[in-house]
Amino acid sequence: MCEATCGLTLTIDDGRVTGARGDRDDVFSKGFVCPKGAAFGAVDSDPDRLRTPLVRVDGELREATWAEAFDAVAAGIRTVVERHGPHAVGLVLGNPNVHTVAGALYPPVLVAGLGTRSLFTASTVDQMPKHVSSGLLFGDANAIPVPDLDRTDHLLLIGANPLESNGSLCTAPDFPGRLKALKARGGTLTVIDPRRTRTARLADRHLAVRPGTDALLLAAMAHTLLDEGLADLGERAPHIQGLDELTAALRDFTPEAVSGACDVDAETLRTLARELAAAPTAAVYGRIGSCTVPHGTLASWLVDVLNILTGNLDRPGGALFPQAATDKTPRPAGPGRGFALGRWHSRVSRHPEAKGELPLSALAEEIDTPTDEGEPVRALIAVAANPVLSAPDGDRLDRALGSLDFMVSVDPYLNETSRHADVVLPPPPPAQSPHHDFAFNTLAVRNQVRYTRPAVPLEPGRMAETEILARLVLAATGMHGADPEAVDAMVIDQTLAKAVREPRSPVHGRDPKDLASLLTGENGPERRLDMMLRLGPYGDGFGADPDGLTLDRLLAHPHGIDLGPLRPRLPQPLKTRSGKVELLPDPIAADLPRLRAALDDRPAGLVLVGRRHLRSNNSWMHNVPALTGGSNRCTLHLHPEDAERLGVRDGQPVRIKGAGGEVTAPAEVTDGVRPGVVSLPHGWGHDRPGTRTRHAAADPGANVNQLLDGSLLDPLSGNAVLNGVPVEVAPLAAAVTKTFGALT
Repeated sequence: MCEATCGLTLTIDDGRVTGARGDRDDVFSKGFVCPKGAAFGAVDSDPDRLRTPLVRVDGELREATWAEAFDAVAAGIRTVVERHGPHAVGLVLGNPNVHTVAGALYPPVLVAGLGTRSLFTASTVDQMPKHVSSGLLFGDANAIPVPDLDRTDHLLLIGANPLESNGSLCTAPDFPGRLKALKARGGTLTVIDPRRTRTARLADRHLAVRPGTDALLLAAMAHTLLDEGLADLGERAPHIQGLDELTAALRDFTPEAVSGACDVDAETLRTLARELAAAPTAAVYGRIGSCTVPHGTLASWLVDVLNILTGNLDRPGGALFPQAATDKTPRPAGPGRGFALGRWHSRVSRHPEAKGELPLSALAEEIDTPTDEGEPVRALIAVAANPVLSAPDGDRLDRALGSLDFMVSVDPYLNETSRHADVVLPPPPPAQSPHHDFAFNTLAVRNQVRYTRPAVPLEPGRMAETEILARLVLAATGMHGADPEAVDAMVIDQTLAKAVREPRSPVHGRDPKDLASLLTGENGPERRLDMMLRLGPYGDGFGADPDGLTLDRLLAHPHGIDLGPLRPRLPQPLKTRSGKVELLPDPIAADLPRLRAALDDRPAGLVLVGRRHLRSNNSWMHNVPALTGGSNRCTLHLHPEDAERLGVRDGQPVRIKGAGGEVTAPAEVTDGVRPGVVSLPHGWGHDRPGTRTRHAAADPGANVNQLLDGSLLDPLSGNAVLNGVPVEVAPLAAAVTKTFGALT
């Protein structure tokens, strides 16, 4: 439910989770738990969770058997593929996929089996700029350095509020405790955010920067390091190229030139850079606030540039590359294939792909807009995704989904998106599913590994999520009716056949069939996990290292196995064509003139930013009473000066208007947001007919993404611009009077 991956101890009564607390023996979280973890039982037992498949008959969704549901999936998807080709089938993957075993193991197989280029995920409304900048710098889009929170002396956060989010692209149980420990050992915390968040209130220095100017501020800091001779690449210098070119490229971004746009004085910008350089160790960490802006990829790139220039990349106390237990066997250092952008483009607006994905913002037009080039998306598979709420202009996407020839949703709820599906396949609650953090362990601030089998047995009539997705792969790729274990067997055969051919592999030259016979586990997913562990960097290599990891060893340690602190790894993670960190990749250099032009930008009116809640995760927890109410409310934050100028009273309904539409929300007047900025949280808007989320619908809130028309994207990554966008705000009564006056 959360990127912090805290271990839980569950109390179970008659097959039902009746309590949850932090697992004090967990090797990583050591007993920490936040409200989301404590509410595990309520999330698990939500009465609105679907229990059986739904199939649309005569326009109405009705309960069906699993066999009927997969028959309908096979007929619907294969008909579209045969008539229009594979790219006419779109696949949308939502945020919860990275939280489940099934979501990690099967969607890649589904994409490959379909052969579609119409892939859309939550990454392009969140983190894609970081993937792209990492791909360009390091040659690998998944090589993301994380701050060494437990050993750093100076931490600079930009666009991040981990006291509410628990961290993101930085897996760290008890992030608040780690920040307090940093300060207790004499370290420094700097927070750059237009809001005085809970994290900002903890900081030694808080800068309320103008939204959307993150890249300019970071560029000025990098310029200062280079201009004042403070840059020191340290021991990593032999593995880094392009310093002279970077110096020339950042020449125009002086603190004086940047100050007006950022609304931060030039001397403060210099001080930030000098403090970073002077600290014994330091780390810069940027998150969603710095990703979801017009220059998100440049901001993400500059975060790592600062870590590099101060000698803090890949050293303890700086920013290091984690090494997960299921990572592939580390390749030898040396040149790689590099990272390519724009290998294909979206059909309508010609957005370049990034990391194999097209912008989620473009999904509606890819469905509803005919062109001379290629077929529109005519069928859609949505796995744990609710883009009607999470993507810009949900009204347009809502209409577009209604025009599809066929749609299938894998979702526990009938929500704003899945209500359009012809087939809904509901996975079981989390307590009835296994758990291993495939994705988050690659971003963790300490190397460790944990695996949990389902805490309670699968209820009669339920189907395991791993089996649902395996059967979905078969139904969508023309193998409907085959044993779902065949999907796992195919992946195992392909992986082992490749491993025995690689000279660096611990199983080089061995018989893949013999290796497959050694795998343990109760089912295909467990056998795949066993294989990944045994071939991984800590694995037993199928007997080559008797003390190495296996599934059996992991099962013997239910609280996890600690694999030690993060360690320097360069140059091994680099996959660039040069085999080095490439400081100024060509696509970055080509985008810098756009950033240079932004030096003169000044917003004329109010701009919008989002915000996080501790008891929420995007759109998928608002149906749990224990996780709503209190501070977790959909209100518009605005500064008292703006409220007075607009005639807005605290608690009064206001109308917020943007390029994509308008919404209404209660005003919350607070000096926690800087003047000229308003803030509305993400994930709300549960007021569409045909859903079955009763608690969420009772207090639906407003969908902030409806204020966006989907046209504002970071051009390198295709990420939606969600922060720093212009909006108009007016008291609801005044807005109604103005409209009535215009009509009369």
